[in-house]
Amino acid sequence: MIKNYLRSAFRNIKKHPFISFINIFGLTVGLTCCLLILVYVINEKSYDKFNKAGGDIYRVTTSLYSSEGAEIFNLASIAAPFAPLLQNEFPDIKKTTRLLSNGTTILRYKDKLFNEQKAYYADENFFDFFNTPVISGAARTALAEPYSMMITENIARKYFGNTDPVNKIILLDANKRPFKVTGIFKEFPANSHLHPQILLSFNTLKDTSIFGEKQLRTDYYDNNFFTYLLFPKNYNVGRIEAQLPNFLDKYVPLSPGFPAGFKTHKTTKLELQKLSDIHLRSHLDNEIEENGDIERIYIFSAIALFILLIASINYMNLSTARSALRAKEIGIRKVIGAERKEIISQFLSESVLITWVAFALAIVLTIILLPFINKFSNQYLSVTSLLHWRILLPALSIPFVIGLVSGIYPAIFMSSFAPVKVLKGVLKVGSSNLSFRKVLVVIQFSISIILIVATTIVYRQLKYMQNKDLGFNKDSVIVMKYPPALNKRYIALKYDLLKNSLIKEVAESSNIPTERLLNDDIASVTEAGSNRPVKIELKYINVDYGFIPAYNIGLAAGRNFSKDFTTDTSSFIIDEAAVQALGWKNPQNAVGKDLMFGTVKGKIVGIVKDFQFESLHQRVIPLLFQLPPPRNSFYDRVSIKISRNNVSSTINAIENAWNKNMPDTPFEFTFLDQKLEQLYLTEQQQGVLFTIFSGIAIFIACLGLFGLSAFTITQRVKEIGVRKVLGASVSQIVVELSGGFLQLVLFSTIIAFPIAWYLMNKWLVSFAFRVGISWWIFVIAGTIAILIAFATISFQSIKAALANPVKSLRSE
Repeated sequence: MIKNYLRSAFRNIKKHPFISFINIFGLTVGLTCCLLILVYVINEKSYDKFNKAGGDIYRVTTSLYSSEGAEIFNLASIAAPFAPLLQNEFPDIKKTTRLLSNGTTILRYKDKLFNEQKAYYADENFFDFFNTPVISGAARTALAEPYSMMITENIARKYFGNTDPVNKIILLDANKRPFKVTGIFKEFPANSHLHPQILLSFNTLKDTSIFGEKQLRTDYYDNNFFTYLLFPKNYNVGRIEAQLPNFLDKYVPLSPGFPAGFKTHKTTKLELQKLSDIHLRSHLDNEIEENGDIERIYIFSAIALFILLIASINYMNLSTARSALRAKEIGIRKVIGAERKEIISQFLSESVLITWVAFALAIVLTIILLPFINKFSNQYLSVTSLLHWRILLPALSIPFVIGLVSGIYPAIFMSSFAPVKVLKGVLKVGSSNLSFRKVLVVIQFSISIILIVATTIVYRQLKYMQNKDLGFNKDSVIVMKYPPALNKRYIALKYDLLKNSLIKEVAESSNIPTERLLNDDIASVTEAGSNRPVKIELKYINVDYGFIPAYNIGLAAGRNFSKDFTTDTSSFIIDEAAVQALGWKNPQNAVGKDLMFGTVKGKIVGIVKDFQFESLHQRVIPLLFQLPPPRNSFYDRVSIKISRNNVSSTINAIENAWNKNMPDTPFEFTFLDQKLEQLYLTEQQQGVLFTIFSGIAIFIACLGLFGLSAFTITQRVKEIGVRKVLGASVSQIVVELSGGFLQLVLFSTIIAFPIAWYLMNKWLVSFAFRVGISWWIFVIAGTIAILIAFATISFQSIKAALANPVKSLRSE
């Protein structure tokens, strides 16, 4: 019998190819979107699960607070002494391992010179936690000895070609420290929260010229060590988390300046973060790499379900729209003895078959589109992620579920036709059936309008971020890393650079705009001979005399640092936000005031206008500039302001000056405006995806509206004929036929607007600086939906209005 149903389904598909094509095409598009998003979601949720003990590994994070309880920052890393102390204090912890980024690492092999960004000092038991295969060397001993290193296959090929690198010597940094290659490991999978290329022995840090063994045991203020704990299987880590405040009070001394009796746990908080939660649920300062976002998973999953819902509704409406064409077929089947359940089974079989065809086409489209998605999103998505049995079995059930859900209403509806009335040509549809189809159209267009509003607001926010005055000049600024070896050569480099008339300014600083500000210190204001403690979060940047001019940061009062004033080495410049936070009425009142910052006492010599140093996700914060001791390693960045003319020749001149003064350091640079664009790359990708998905949703919704209008007009053929005979014009008939549908779309806007406002208001809250949600956005979204709907309906309405009334009246 099923074979007969399928044969009948194939005949009906061939008999009505246009409507069948629209059905299959709509479902194919909807299922393709779902499969693409499913692949993305599977990939995002698979992070770090390749590690065998991944479910029992936790990362330790730290939050630091002021004495008033205000959070200063929340770090993904902690201080070095915590790892051995935690294991000694809590015997249930099986192992600990630490990782320290070496930042930009300069490496030399023979005459080859390289800059590497993913070099880390790692404990010797690193591979007990992270299970990437070790190709050469012993995983447990390769990092045991100081000045040993392990490298990936890619680094091995890059440095040594086809030669075996084991036991070869690579020189590290300007000090040319010799490191022996003791092993090779495979690249970490794409779905890992870290991707080290070079692992340096952690024991090397015991060398006092690098860090020092005493520092590793006693320095609780250098919170740059990523620390992981391995627990027994299914261990309740809450038991240890509850004891961490007492642990901090026991081992960690308070920094100077806190009141007597103050407890360490009030300024420092340690937390345990599950390894598999890092990628989607961790957005801390100082993350190893940029993470994903669980909210993005929810958003895209919801969009996938919405599009699939619209596609299913579209199928229902198109199926019922062609019911008039199949009415006699149903009547004859009933006359010759077919029961209602058999007719329902026939239509459900047809629905499942069409869905299977659409599903097969969707798989092909998914395979074709994935490379483009990967290129656009910088992901490594693969359709093979669907082949795991836990994913494959539910995925293969999708055509059955969608087919049954989409086909059940048309099947019940069409099987209810009375054979006598059908064969006489009297096909009348109840108001309840029509109302249900109207509800479906309202749902479709409500979702589409929400997506239109979301797309508009996302793009407005992006445009706002791109065009907002940040308070400094971001154009024509080249930024570079500041290697420690540059300390001795910076003055000569700056002199050589400024000899070129196309180079306007050269500056050094600890941070540059676009970077997170994590450095702060205790401050107090001296007034009337007494110190007034400052109860604010005051961040600071080490700069030189050229930093403020290089970025063209405006002065609100006072002056810039100057070599003409020898006291400026212990003076400060602050921004307007700091003036307000410190309690002064205006910038002029702050100039000349005494300020104690950390251990440095000096005067405020200038006030800069507020500018957006960090991302627009963050508010403008109280900020302090200071000159560090001359030629000490307090800088991390070089900024070079250049002319807009002859940019390529200027870059060549900078490279020549760099190679002359820093021959042991590769020349690398980027433009500041490129770094600014990277800050909002996620939002840009979301904007494009929202546009694509909203377009798809509207397109499929229009197919559904097309089906409903075709069905309704078919029922009103005689009425249209009578109206034409009585003198109604084509335009009057079009308006009469379209009015009811446009009312549905208008009703959709009423439902969609408050939902869209609520969702986008929540999205905008993550930005400290954001656009408002203007009323005209909703007007435009509603107008677009109505115009598209009217264009869709008009096709059917005009066709019906132009039909010969004689034929329509003879159809009775």
